[in-house]
Amino acid sequence: MTGPLTPRRRPGPAQRTPRVPGRLRAAALSTALVCVLAPGLSACGDGAGAATGGATLKWASSYFPAHWDPVVSGSGAQFRELALVYASLTRTDENGEAVPDLARSWEYNDKGDEITFHLRPGLTFSDGEPVDAAAVKAAVERAQKQQNSALFGDLTSIGSVDAEGLDAVVHLTQVDYQIPQLLGQRVLQIASPKAAAHPEKLDQDPVGAGPFVVERLIPGTKVLLRKNPDYWDAKNIHIDDVELVSAPDASTVVSGLQTGVYNFADIKPSQADAAKKAGLDVFVQPGFNASNISLNINKPPFDDDKVVDAVRYAIDRKEFVDKLTFGYGEATDQPFPKGYVAYDPRSENTYPYDPAKAKRLLAEAGHRPGDIKLDLVIPAEDPQAEIVQSQLAAVGITVTIRIDKNWATPFFAKDLTFSLYGTTGRDSAAQTLTAHFGPDGPLNLSSPYEPAGFEAAVAKVRRTPLDAPDYAETLQAATRAGLRTKALVFTYSSPNLFAKSRSISDLPKNPAHLDWTGVTISGRG
Repeated sequence: MTGPLTPRRRPGPAQRTPRVPGRLRAAALSTALVCVLAPGLSACGDGAGAATGGATLKWASSYFPAHWDPVVSGSGAQFRELALVYASLTRTDENGEAVPDLARSWEYNDKGDEITFHLRPGLTFSDGEPVDAAAVKAAVERAQKQQNSALFGDLTSIGSVDAEGLDAVVHLTQVDYQIPQLLGQRVLQIASPKAAAHPEKLDQDPVGAGPFVVERLIPGTKVLLRKNPDYWDAKNIHIDDVELVSAPDASTVVSGLQTGVYNFADIKPSQADAAKKAGLDVFVQPGFNASNISLNINKPPFDDDKVVDAVRYAIDRKEFVDKLTFGYGEATDQPFPKGYVAYDPRSENTYPYDPAKAKRLLAEAGHRPGDIKLDLVIPAEDPQAEIVQSQLAAVGITVTIRIDKNWATPFFAKDLTFSLYGTTGRDSAAQTLTAHFGPDGPLNLSSPYEPAGFEAAVAKVRRTPLDAPDYAETLQAATRAGLRTKALVFTYSSPNLFAKSRSISDLPKNPAHLDWTGVTISGRG
């Protein structure tokens, strides 16, 4: 049965009943989550308490923010660190659903092209400025217009915002029921408008309304934060201080955790075994990570469909998993984990590993072994590149790996022919799809190309309420349309891996996010 596209006025989540898509998300994310309690003695010298006797989180991050302006750092894994300082209109729960944050509730109009967020009363930013609808309006407009914004492509459904006290009325350019999921921690972390009037200063002196306040920041190296007593959910924040540092050489992270220099860190799959042997808790945070090979079909040789298909059949995804993930990852041919509401079972294994077929396609396209020579441009040494190089060599394509630390500039300018990319996804499945497959998608190296039928399929997703009976089917159809792309070959996914001392309690299992709500640090080793 097809659900209505223009439903009655829809309340925020406090009034909604559980949705079928949510149950699907829960099933997938619970199976994706692994929590391993290491055997043996707990880490020595944990040092959980600060000099004042309070609970201190000592986090070594491989993703220490280069920018603290949330408009600039709107993509990549850094949003987790920025969420210490900034709150958002919504956030994501363990089921991947949008739940209240700065906004206590929201509702759409009857047509679905306007949504009103009702903010919590009495909130302030850490500089004393009010958290109100004017602050939301300023945040959206800055994300859309600031020259170095990383978010403008995510906000194309928003036309304008009216500020009416604590009510932010968001006028949409199209019917879009994805907005509550979109405007969470990943896409619209809200800064004080007064501080944001000087973006260069905000970039290294962040002012938000999140659970912690910056006391001292050494750019690129270290930041000291203290609990924000004015945070709306301060009663459930049990950490008094945070010391966030840029992780040193990866080989020293586990020893730093073991000796108490840190008590929390993101780690690579190759470090997990050593962390467990050191008596640390190692756990997987479910997420939407996916690695891919990016092809530019606007440039030869990928302007030939047979060459594109040859690359598709030449890729052995299992080799990536076996060599890079140490048992924590899985092969994937799409940007969502299996079981997640947007995962399309019908598209599974559309291009199985078949090097013989890849060779035939290259021959049909008129290429002899060694004819095609490619530069694979990447930002740093990456074993993925060597696997791609080896697998394409096996079918007669010669790949030279070229490292360019400024790789992002030609990649996002769509000047490269061939590259690798890994993403952490978005909370809105529709936004993940448009980022990968849309004509202006930042991850689409072949812009303005898009697969036939994709635009209409995503528009239908946006018009479909998240609790509609046909939402899952509609969303999977859009995934299927996107996967007809000739610009991306997905390879494998590797989850978010973290290690912590046993003195830190379990974190909420929110997909892709680190939520410190309710987390305690016992002070024991």
